[in-house]
This record gives sequence, C-alpha cells and structure tokens, in this order.
Amino acid sequence: QVQLVESGGGLVQAGGSLRLSCAASGSFFSRNAMGWYRQAPGKQRELVVAMLSGGSTTKYADSVKGRFTISRDNAKNTVYLQMNSLKPEDTAVYYCTYSDYSSDYWGQGTQVTVSS
Repeated sequence: QVQLVESGGGLVQAGGSLRLSCAASGSFFSRNAMGWYRQAPGKQRELVVAMLSGGSTTKYADSVKGRFTISRDNAKNTVYLQMNSLKPEDTAVYYCTYSDYSSDYWGQGTQVTVSS
C-alpha cells in the first residue's frame, strides 16, 4: 500500500508560480513512476507530467512544457511540481500518482486556481 498526500495548491494570479508537493509513504518498489495529473471542471483528467524512479525519464504534457518542472527527493519520498508562468487554463485539481508493476495510487488532490 502507498499513501500520497499533496500540498501547495492555492490561488495565484496569471503569470505567478506555485510549487506542489507530494509526500509518499508505505511500501515502494524500486522501479516505479510518480507524477501529476490534473482535472479541470467539465474536462477529463489529463497527464501533466510523469517521472520514472531513476529520474532520467520524464514525460510532460505539451501544454506545460517549459513552464512546469517535476523533481523527486528519493530520500524524502517526495515529488515536487514547480509551476511557473501559470495561466488561467492551468486551473484544476492536481493529483499526485504512484505506479509500479502491480498497482496505481492516487492522492486526494489539491486545488490550483489561476486568476486572470
């Protein structure tokens, strides 16, 4: 079992920045992937970014490339999402995810609202 707790969401003006954190606890497989999805009102949940456990492989949504950066602190079992140059269309609930060969886990989500 893996538990994920997100933090760092909030309200920010367009052009501003936020950093989301996701603290993971439980039993982990050495090979895993962690990342972030988001879901805006009336829209399907979409991948924002994912990173393999080695950190060498990441996949960003085209809409956030160059603005968002994922990082991992394996010693703290924490994943971060640095979001810069935020746009109103980034408004959504952001979910942290963990996946290994057998299971997928989701956090409870944290709201990000970008005002114009």
